[in-house]
Amino acid sequence: MRPWTVADADRHFDMYSRMEVVRWLGSVPTPVASRDESLARIDRWATRAIADSRFGIWAVEIAATGIVAGAVLLVPIPLTGEDQPRPPEQGGDVEVGWHLHPDSWGHGFATEAARGAIAKGFADGLDEVVAVVYADNAASLRVCQRLGMEPTGPTGKWYGVELESFRLRRPA
Repeated sequence: MRPWTVADADRHFDMYSRMEVVRWLGSVPTPVASRDESLARIDRWATRAIADSRFGIWAVEIAATGIVAGAVLLVPIPLTGEDQPRPPEQGGDVEVGWHLHPDSWGHGFATEAARGAIAKGFADGLDEVVAVVYADNAASLRVCQRLGMEPTGPTGKWYGVELESFRLRRPA
């Protein structure tokens, strides 16, 4: 895990412009339309990380090749109908998530990166993290299982669509 950089814009665009990637993201899947849009997102993600270092959206780089496999996130998640998420100190939830380029699917990168993000969150004092997954996203459901997350059932609490929810509490 490392911060996204301007040098990653082409890979970011290649990944987030693909419907097979964005179909699992948010209530209205919207592919990135241009490299400039990728640059703007990378800049927003850097700003978010500066605002609160506990949270972020990081590039997942394959150590052996230097290729960005995708992204891992640890971010406060807004409730359906709310524009801004509440931090955990105000009763908000923190989401762990992963988005991978199709050429990086099936290699364990999502699980490894999510474990790193969760460990960072717990080290920074979080008591629990949540994950939300579309019910037909079998690969991400398996990642939640491998992470040892507890299924908490379907919910429309986040993103305005019904998603399967999971929780992992910090070990005592």
